[in-house]
Amino acid sequence: MKILLVEDNERVRKFVTKGLQEAGHTVDLADNGRDGLFLAASERYEVIVMDRMLPGDIDGLAIIEALRKAGNRTPILILSALSDVDERIKGLRSGGDDYLTKPFAFGELLARLDALGRRVQVDGAQTALQVDDLRMDLLGRKVVRGTRTIPLQPREFKLLEYLMRHAGQVVTRTMLLENVWDYHFDPQTNVVDVHISKLRQKIDAEFERPLLKTVRNAGYMITAESR
Repeated sequence: MKILLVEDNERVRKFVTKGLQEAGHTVDLADNGRDGLFLAASERYEVIVMDRMLPGDIDGLAIIEALRKAGNRTPILILSALSDVDERIKGLRSGGDDYLTKPFAFGELLARLDALGRRVQVDGAQTALQVDDLRMDLLGRKVVRGTRTIPLQPREFKLLEYLMRHAGQVVTRTMLLENVWDYHFDPQTNVVDVHISKLRQKIDAEFERPLLKTVRNAGYMITAESR
């Protein structure tokens, strides 16, 4: 899933981000209300994790209320140190879908996010991707080509998901580093090439039509068309 985490506490932010990425999710970050509202309104996410108390003049509940008024129905999990029943009710009535109090166990957070991600989206969010006979179930975390299930590691799943979301488009190495590995600099490694090679072996090697193409001096593309 693509998840937005809005959290001003650096320790919590790093802890949650690391755990979600290890579970195979893509995470965008904001550490204040204004950035959180901008990302939530301008990007598409399967789930939003929202800290209730944020620095500045826009707190978590204000963001949620603004999104709901604008018609954004993305499921939102509220994180808060306020554990009173009245506070939880206030959070849910503002438009939150779930409420988890701090401190929390990461396993519970992950389970709640998975449950929110399985809900039917009234805004028509994608739950599956397909290119030719290659199909990806975003909720079940399953990839099938033809009739064959293809087992993928979490990073491989993220890589393939990004490529399939941009099917027919050239995806550069920099785009992959930023969106699959969260690198906003070039680490000067061949990590992208290694993972592309492994992915190609899994989704193309034993099939008649190769889907994953290398575009000379540009990047990579997944497409059923001959290039």
